[in-house]
Amino acid sequence: MRGWWREITGLVLPVACGGCGRPRTELCEECSAALSAVPRRVRPDPEPAGLPPVHAAAPYENAVRAMLLAHKERGALGLAGALGGALAGAVRAGTGQSSGAGPLLLVPVPSARRATAARGHDPARRIALAAAAELRRGGTAARVLAVLRQRRAVADQAGLGARERQVNLAGALEVAAGGRRLLAGGRVVLVDDLLTTGASLTEAARAVRAAESTVPGAATVLRAAVVSASPSAFEINRN
Repeated sequence: MRGWWREITGLVLPVACGGCGRPRTELCEECSAALSAVPRRVRPDPEPAGLPPVHAAAPYENAVRAMLLAHKERGALGLAGALGGALAGAVRAGTGQSSGAGPLLLVPVPSARRATAARGHDPARRIALAAAAELRRGGTAARVLAVLRQRRAVADQAGLGARERQVNLAGALEVAAGGRRLLAGGRVVLVDDLLTTGASLTEAARAVRAAESTVPGAATVLRAAVVSASPSAFEINRN
């Protein structure tokens, strides 16, 4: 119900740009352009063992940081399209040179149940759905498989260091019943809204591999300042 209420109020109340606060527009041209950077391959430092190759669309700063937080924490659900477009670019960068049969299967990292309940929506899943739609518009077969589930409660990640996050999330995820068969139907790409230490994506990759599926790559909308970035194959091929 909370999600429906947010969508209804978004239609009738005055809006401001989710990036810079400019009135009467949910996303101005300048802030939209900030999400159009060339995606890069990113690596946390330290990089956890088992983390698949990750591509991210933009750094977690300034207007794009504000956009992500507005969508995630303040219910600016209309920003999902722009954020999903950026995620689609990161997915393309990571899969453009890969081979394999079947569609791209975007597997979002699930939020904690209490966080989803408090927000009234699952941000990563909503952005993943927008990304899949953008990929299909560009001619790439893609769909979202929300097959990961939390098998136990985890502590709030805020304030935890890299090692603490890995311990907190170790063994926390599993593939839901019936998910193994679905994962066999294409190329898996783990997706999330933000890469910080890589602990969440590493645990997601472990859970998918435990279901006897390969994980060729992952993609996120934004990358935190603690990760290093290098030109992606997609970027190199464009130059």
